[in-house]
Amino acid sequence: MIEVAREQFEALVAEALDTIPAELSRLMDNVVVVVEDHAPADDPELLGLYSGTPLTERGSWYAGSLPDQITIFRLPTLQICQSMEDVVAEVRITVVHEVAHHFGIDDDRLHELGWT
Repeated sequence: MIEVAREQFEALVAEALDTIPAELSRLMDNVVVVVEDHAPADDPELLGLYSGTPLTERGSWYAGSLPDQITIFRLPTLQICQSMEDVVAEVRITVVHEVAHHFGIDDDRLHELGWT
């Protein structure tokens, strides 16, 4: 497994977020992005997770809700990567994948688009 310090990994996540076109990132609403070392015990190989209500499903009832959360899991990501280039690419793919869920794009559509 390649070693990448948490701070450096967090910087890679921030860089991946910066690659999202401005017209899309401006539409992201009430969502936070965090890095955790470990995936949930019931899915230890999970690289990322979106928790919340996608923008496409929000209604007037959503006002005042706690932020949605995108979590990127550091150790499972590092475990599947062989080089720093792999880490950069996988982080970007995972960030884009989870942001897409925030916009209401499901896994089937992401697969059609080549993001899974």
